[in-house]
Amino acid sequence: MKSGIWIKALIRRCDLAAIPIAVVARGDEDAGAILLKLNSGVAVGCSVLTQARGQDGELLWMRATGPAPVAEAAADAYIARQRQRDPDIWVVEIEHREAGNVVDGRVV
Repeated sequence: MKSGIWIKALIRRCDLAAIPIAVVARGDEDAGAILLKLNSGVAVGCSVLTQARGQDGELLWMRATGPAPVAEAAADAYIARQRQRDPDIWVVEIEHREAGNVVDGRVV
């Protein structure tokens, strides 16, 4: 599925669930990679998820900033480094703790 269409579907899913979501950086409409920044609040921190594929082609989400939430500044620094490498990357911020409630695929 094209990245732009997947992002629109994610926005719709979050809107229906009353979960705040914002596209922070637009990427390539057809094949841009996607980073999700899950913002759990100041006290808990943020997690950044990146798309990956399993051995059988299934969609996975990898915790790019590690298993535990990190400070928002650390998450933003990771995103900035990735955008320097690949300016066609999408960055979407979701104000929610659990990725499983808003994304398809396993989070590993």
